[in-house]
Amino acid sequence: MVSNNIIQVENLTKAFGDFTAVNAISFEVKKGEIFGFLGANGAGKTTAMKMLIGISRPTSGKATVAGFDVYKNPDAIKKNIGYMSQKFALYDDLTVKENITFYGGIYGLSRKQIKEKTNQLLEELGLQKIVGELVGSLPLGWKQKLSFSVALLHEPKIVFLDEPTGGVDPITRRQFWEMIYKTAHNGTTIFVTTHYMDEAEYCDRVSIMVDGKIEALDTPKKLKEQFKAKTMNDVFLKLARG
Repeated sequence: MVSNNIIQVENLTKAFGDFTAVNAISFEVKKGEIFGFLGANGAGKTTAMKMLIGISRPTSGKATVAGFDVYKNPDAIKKNIGYMSQKFALYDDLTVKENITFYGGIYGLSRKQIKEKTNQLLEELGLQKIVGELVGSLPLGWKQKLSFSVALLHEPKIVFLDEPTGGVDPITRRQFWEMIYKTAHNGTTIFVTTHYMDEAEYCDRVSIMVDGKIEALDTPKKLKEQFKAKTMNDVFLKLARG
């Protein structure tokens, strides 16, 4: 039987000496869903994500991403995912077009593919007039949209977004989530970390981490019913306060 899960995690743990940053978490992510990985700063979200994208080796536990084992196939995982870091990942001293070309090459696209993808991306984002400008001169919101689009250049099965809307204004946040919806509708799985609890409402399912553990996991609607809360922020506060 073929699994419908693109991520499968069982008792995944990461310890740094005596400190356990991620403590035996277990969950799965279905193909094509928007999965919110929530928690306050320091809860362990980014550490968990680093294990899943193949750049940090777990201390113990099991995990597969896009069918590849995090211990045995970290390089295969990197080739089959997109990733947008918490801090803006593109190069400020390259132009918009140069960044797209550079990352297209890293992802192994041919020159023809890079040209086609560049034209498509510029048209979708409306960046044709500023294609020759340095990325460092763009407003943060445009940088984030460009970074997200570049993470999708090679058409990955799943894209990991590490607090992608941090520091941007509410209107840009909403526009960014519209891009996420469109991407998920086209079949790409979205794994997004955020500490904005209102963004949990946009996800198909959410997990909430507290002190390295997953303390809740379900749809936003069911979590609000379970905790008798009106908003996801209220759910989080109840969990955080024990």
